[in-house]
Amino acid sequence: MWITPEEVLMANALWVSERANPYFILQRRKGHGRGGGITGLLVGTLDVVLDSSARVAPYRILHQTGESQIFWNIACGSSRKEITEHWEWLETNLLQTLSIFDNDDDITTFVKGKIQGIIAEENKSGKPQEDEDPGKFREAELKMRKLFGMPEEEKLVNYYPCSYWKGRVPRQGWIYLSVNHLCFYSFLLGKEVSLVVQWTDVTQLDKNATLVFPESVRVSTRDTEHFFSMFLNINETFKLMEQLANIAMRQLLDNESFAADRSLPKPCKTLKNVSALKRDLDARAKNERYRALFRLTQDERLDGHTDCTLWTPFAKMHVVGQMFVSNNYICFASREEDLCQLIIPLREVTIVEKADSSSVLPSPLSISTKNKMTFLFANLKDRDFLVHITHFHICHCFQENPSPSTPPSLPPSPPVLGLGEMPQNQHYSPSLPTAKKGLLQIYQQDVPEELGPKVTREKMKEESWNIHFFEFGRGVCMYRTSKTRELVLNGIPESLRGELWLLFSGAQNEMATHPGYYGSLVEQAMGKCTLATEEIERDLHRSMPEHHAFQNEMGIAALRRVLTAISYRNPSIGYCQAMNIVTSVLLLYCTEEEAFWLLVALCERMLPDYYNTRVVGALVDQGVFEELTRECLPLLYEHMQDLGVISTISLSWFLTLFLSVMPFDSAVVLVDCFFYEGIKVIFQVALAVLHANMDQLLSCSDEGEAMTILGRYLDNVVNKQTVSPPIPHLHALLTSGNNPPPEIDVFELIKASYEKFGSLRADVIEQMRFKQRLKVIQSLEDTAKRSVVRAIMTESAFTIEELEELYVLFKSSSAAERHDPSLPYLEQYRIDCGQFVQLFSALAPWSCGLHTNTLSSRLFRLLDQNKDSLINFKEFVTGLSGMYHGDMTEKLKLLYKLHLPPGMFTVIETLLTRPWKECNSVSRKRKTKLKHIFVIIQLQEQFIEMCKTLYNMFSEDPMEQELYHGIATVASLLLHIGEVGKKFTNNGSKKTEAQLPSAVDALQPEREDSSGEGGSGQSLVSKALAEAQLETPPPTAAGSDEEAKDDTSVSSYSVVSAGSLQCEDIADDTVLIGCMSGDAVDRRRGSAPDADWSITFEQVLASFLTETSLVDYFEKKHDIQSKMTACKSLRAVERQTSTSSDHDFSLNTH
Repeated sequence: MWITPEEVLMANALWVSERANPYFILQRRKGHGRGGGITGLLVGTLDVVLDSSARVAPYRILHQTGESQIFWNIACGSSRKEITEHWEWLETNLLQTLSIFDNDDDITTFVKGKIQGIIAEENKSGKPQEDEDPGKFREAELKMRKLFGMPEEEKLVNYYPCSYWKGRVPRQGWIYLSVNHLCFYSFLLGKEVSLVVQWTDVTQLDKNATLVFPESVRVSTRDTEHFFSMFLNINETFKLMEQLANIAMRQLLDNESFAADRSLPKPCKTLKNVSALKRDLDARAKNERYRALFRLTQDERLDGHTDCTLWTPFAKMHVVGQMFVSNNYICFASREEDLCQLIIPLREVTIVEKADSSSVLPSPLSISTKNKMTFLFANLKDRDFLVHITHFHICHCFQENPSPSTPPSLPPSPPVLGLGEMPQNQHYSPSLPTAKKGLLQIYQQDVPEELGPKVTREKMKEESWNIHFFEFGRGVCMYRTSKTRELVLNGIPESLRGELWLLFSGAQNEMATHPGYYGSLVEQAMGKCTLATEEIERDLHRSMPEHHAFQNEMGIAALRRVLTAISYRNPSIGYCQAMNIVTSVLLLYCTEEEAFWLLVALCERMLPDYYNTRVVGALVDQGVFEELTRECLPLLYEHMQDLGVISTISLSWFLTLFLSVMPFDSAVVLVDCFFYEGIKVIFQVALAVLHANMDQLLSCSDEGEAMTILGRYLDNVVNKQTVSPPIPHLHALLTSGNNPPPEIDVFELIKASYEKFGSLRADVIEQMRFKQRLKVIQSLEDTAKRSVVRAIMTESAFTIEELEELYVLFKSSSAAERHDPSLPYLEQYRIDCGQFVQLFSALAPWSCGLHTNTLSSRLFRLLDQNKDSLINFKEFVTGLSGMYHGDMTEKLKLLYKLHLPPGMFTVIETLLTRPWKECNSVSRKRKTKLKHIFVIIQLQEQFIEMCKTLYNMFSEDPMEQELYHGIATVASLLLHIGEVGKKFTNNGSKKTEAQLPSAVDALQPEREDSSGEGGSGQSLVSKALAEAQLETPPPTAAGSDEEAKDDTSVSSYSVVSAGSLQCEDIADDTVLIGCMSGDAVDRRRGSAPDADWSITFEQVLASFLTETSLVDYFEKKHDIQSKMTACKSLRAVERQTSTSSDHDFSLNTH
């Protein structure tokens, strides 16, 4: 076993060295094993007579570096086998790593740290449960939050010791895996290494072994790669990484956040170092494998599995395998693949009883079903518990099984764009022809005489299946064996096709447990006009138009009902092109309800994520197909990649299961195999098609030629056994040439695919799908980013690189629950006011001290044009662009907008939204030109507040004093201009010119003799600010006037209401008028208001232009790159967690 490193001074005393390398020595104690002489005899005698607690293990491993005389004992063992395993682990995992170090002390420190990590990991998982302390895991979770600044909501899943490769040097430490982050921390030799990677940023996750990185895990992001190695259990760690990355990708794909499964059974004893999340994820992985193996629904949860045997009456033998028990099914799978598989729905079970045990049949269990079938299991380890849990599930199943009159709850209605005027008649009835038969039966035509031999062969197929049903059973409880698979590959008779599709896909179980669901769904969905129904209507007449079943209203109406119902069931998916082609084929052989449940099985289980707005599933399988091509046909792969053909051809192959590229009678045979074997048969056939055309494809010089070769080949794949009349294939008419290639029998093609590529396994395909899913979803995110940047780059002065970095920051600030992939790219991510305030504070060039949050809140309301309290990326960039790249006029206009009064935004909006012709007609009637848009502003509030904002903006500038002097002068000048303007706004009121000096004097404090014009302006503004009753802290004792001014500059001011902030442009000649009721102002100011005071924006701009310091400040260009870098660094320290982890995962729950 590994032991805490101990220093050993005399390595060779009483020990014999058996193996050695530059860093480690394996030794055997003298007196053990062969030889040893007198010394060995004495030592062996001592070891025997000594107390067991004082005995020394006969084998050990020492660590030594260079010429050092100090050795470290790192492992001991009681047997040669045990110590050899430790030695081999050291040679495999450490030798190559240690050769990189230049310093012997570093090597020793690394080895000691590594051994201690291994011991900690063994202690973590190796102690008996009753000795385990749950506090250890809690301690690790608290340590993770402290080290990486994680909030309370971020839950740790598990942690492991490992090494992180920083350059060529490995750093021994601990890796922490949480719901949203991968974290690593190490502190060795005074050097600290800290790493945090969000799972949503991971683009690739690989487990590999190279000369440089022995058995390592590579975590790739867009910017870099991270390598972790020397795990004690690399498979467990990598599996957990895959699960967490997959959850993150699911969140990006369809906004499906992680929620704990609170229905997990509570463990009998508290498990040390195993969080509720880890148990949850392990249970999810088992459930997914179980559901995929037996084609069960997503709500099926595995209770457990046990080894057993099953008596197979058709083979007269007991088959060894495993029994699986879940909430609605008992399933069996043989240990030998394809030997036997069995699914028993509990709704079909009538009796579960224990049979008499015997030496030949120990612990037997008999299960009887409604269709008079009896299944005998034996060699069950815990038969009593199994009977108990089965009875419990059977009772629960009958209680929850809905009656036909009360169908299960339907999904909520999707957003309706507009209701049609369709009459409220019943849209679906069990009496409809398509509710009783498939379209082929309804439109069955007489078989021509020349097809007589084919009809005979079809009847022989039917008879073979009838014999199979007699021997193996019929329906969901049928024994599925290699014989079943053989019959499927030879072709399913048309009369049994619908029944067997339902059986093999698992759709029959869903249909049986949801009676009346389809009819109710149709009644709710039909008559509503949505985007999905509009797309369905466009594609209805493009669905197999060459088939006579869809050349009339009956077939079209049935197709419409099924597609509308499936889009209503999954509003997030809606309708996707290619669904119409697959559904039309299903309707040929099935009733409407059967076709609906088959489509549910396809979309939700067998072809996951295929039929959504971005066809992610098909793109993933396209990537898997490219990888399989590289492995199986490497020479062809290189050539096809150069031509770019694989990605072009495979998408249509997978989306329509070859139905759109192959004659119907041939493609439907592939669909037979697909429902039984799953997606692997599609991959096999696709590889077989490329292999059959390899020579011709290698000689192609362009993509078009390769497409033509493959198109003609697929057009000539025929089904020589079909009894259906030939159906014209439109694709064939377009690609046929003068010398078409010879016909290829579809059964020969399927046979060749199994012979050449039959080794493909479903679990391997799922593993490849995971890798490709990371690439595809991250590629789609990159595409979204490029599309957004491209859409706004012409409207912004930021560079493309700056926009991309801003988009990443904006996206990371957006809450996960508001991410909607179905929306246009610009609307997928949006932020609220709180998130905008944080971004503004970090990125805006205008820093207003304590008032930054107030200013950013005003800007948010200004940018929020639709008043939904959210802004998109374009609106966000618009606000930043004005501050960074606008000229002085634009920046002053923006400041003006941020300080508009709360009461007049509706007036502006009315004037700006009214048609210009109407405005001109009004102005003509009044014999005036509509030139000014009047915006009421209160002098003592809005104008002074804008001055306050400017004072705060200047507080951290190097030219602070010059700017203060300039703004004070400008403010004083504008106050004088406003007083002069009263002569023009009084409209005939008689006021003496003496009022101007008196008004100014009322605002000015006593002047010092030494103050000049600038000083009087500063005093004027200071007095005005004081009269506005702003919260100004008193200056310190013996403070100067400038100190008081500085204190004033950081005081708070009132917030303008949301109604005052609009996005309309302010014209240069906009007049700002103070107009407020006397009572209100008297209560606020203690003096009468000046209703006639007014200034124009043109006057404000002209006043600012008189001060060089102000002009220089507003014309100065700012660099946003430094702001973005600082923002990233800040987030690395103060990390925020997405709402996917905003669940309280209490350990007590589980």
